[in-house]
Amino acid sequence: MFAAMIFTIAIVALFQFALYYWRAVLTGVASQAVSNRVLEAAQVAESGPCGADFEKLAILHELTPELKSDHSGLGLVRAYYEAIHGLQSLFGQLSPAVANWGEREMALCARYAAVQIERRLQDNLAQAASIRSC
Repeated sequence: MFAAMIFTIAIVALFQFALYYWRAVLTGVASQAVSNRVLEAAQVAESGPCGADFEKLAILHELTPELKSDHSGLGLVRAYYEAIHGLQSLFGQLSPAVANWGEREMALCARYAAVQIERRLQDNLAQAASIRSC
C-alpha cells in the first residue's frame, strides 16, 4: 500500500514537472519576434495577437506550407487553448482574475502560433534561396 502511494505521488510529480516544462517552452517560443507581414496576413493588430486571434492564426498556420519535416504543429497548443477557453467561459463570469488569466494564456497561444508561422516562412524563404543558388 505504501509503495503504491509513493508511486502515485511520483507519477503526479512527473506529470506536474512535464506540464511546467512544456509551459516554459511555450512561453519561450512565444516571446520571439514576429514580423509585420505575419500580423498583416492574419489581419491582427500591430500591437500583437490577442486570445481571440488564435483561430485566425491557426488557420493561417495550416495554410502555410511546411517544407521541412520537423512537425511544428499546433496540436497541444490548440488543446491547451481550448481548455483555457472552456475554463474562462465557465469561471470567467464569477471571477475577473480567472477571466484575465484566461485572456493572457489565450494570447500566449496566439503569439505561439504567430511565431510558428514566422518560423515556417523563414525556413521556406531559406530553402527557396538555396534552390535558386544551385
